[in-house]
Amino acid sequence: MSPLQDVSAQNRRIFLRTLLGAGAALGLSACASAAASGPALSADAALPTEVPSGTSLRIASALGSQQLQLQLSGLIGQIPFDVPSWPNIGAGPDVINAFRANSLDLANNAGIPPIQAHFQGYDARIVAINLTRKPTYLFATKPHSDIRSVAQFAGKKLAFSQGQAQGVVLLRALRQAGLKSSDVQLVPLTSNQFLTALQAGQVDIAPLGISQAPAYLNQYGADGAHTIPTDVVDLLSLLWAPAGVLADSHRAAAIAAFIPIWAKGLVWVYENPAAWEQEYYVKSQKISAEQARQVTALSNKPLLPPSWDEAIAWEQQTVDLLAEGGFVKSFKADTLFDRRFEHLAAAAVPAEYRS
Repeated sequence: MSPLQDVSAQNRRIFLRTLLGAGAALGLSACASAAASGPALSADAALPTEVPSGTSLRIASALGSQQLQLQLSGLIGQIPFDVPSWPNIGAGPDVINAFRANSLDLANNAGIPPIQAHFQGYDARIVAINLTRKPTYLFATKPHSDIRSVAQFAGKKLAFSQGQAQGVVLLRALRQAGLKSSDVQLVPLTSNQFLTALQAGQVDIAPLGISQAPAYLNQYGADGAHTIPTDVVDLLSLLWAPAGVLADSHRAAAIAAFIPIWAKGLVWVYENPAAWEQEYYVKSQKISAEQARQVTALSNKPLLPPSWDEAIAWEQQTVDLLAEGGFVKSFKADTLFDRRFEHLAAAAVPAEYRS
């Protein structure tokens, strides 16, 4: 039995809070007071270095994690602008909706949401990159399943979210196994529906995050549900913002000032696992200390590269993979990146976190 299977069903609260919190955050009025704005900034203009008084950004904090890590590390006191809200929004589709509703200025996601936003005709740009080297998803089967490998996915019903990282992880795993999307039955769902779909037998397989799988296995492992680990990674964890926000000189300056703080926050969490386990997982997410240790043991070391070349190449591969399946139209992925911000995260952390 893997360490993941020892984590109690209480960990499911992480999944449930993602859904409930995102719904609450999306209830924010689109007519809420806008962040202080400044003169328009062209896409190739140099970044301003001063953050004017009164500037503000609304920054996504899924399950409260972003805000908490900055509070615990003391970095929150270094933010040189106002943060009127930390909306509990994490899933890519929810972030895109919040961007469209003008209720969110900056968010942390995987590589697929910016691609999906582009496909939908919404202009937003990537401003910071953290590379992920270890898998963060694994494939869970429905109860009473005899599927043991990705090769056996052929002809099966697979939970698929086109606009989220889970969807691309699935497509990459299929390709690695020599399968095409046409060889399987893709069932369109959002990730917050995956657990229910597995439980009900609506799908044979669903990609679950490492924090979601334990609860499912704890409840249904005795009935034959199990996981199928792979070495497929979701390489990119990123910060991104609407193009309209980046065109505002005041908020562009605020984002440039926040990126080093964000990078240092990632390093703080990695270097202080005991504090993070206790304050976030135990106190906030209500899981045991042992369960928290098991989850953080699977965490990735931050990797904040000084060059985005690898990230852009990966994003292009993802675009091409989605285009081959007919999910999006092909385009040049480098248009998603605002390289004016490229050096900021790497410059803020020690060399061991740059490569």
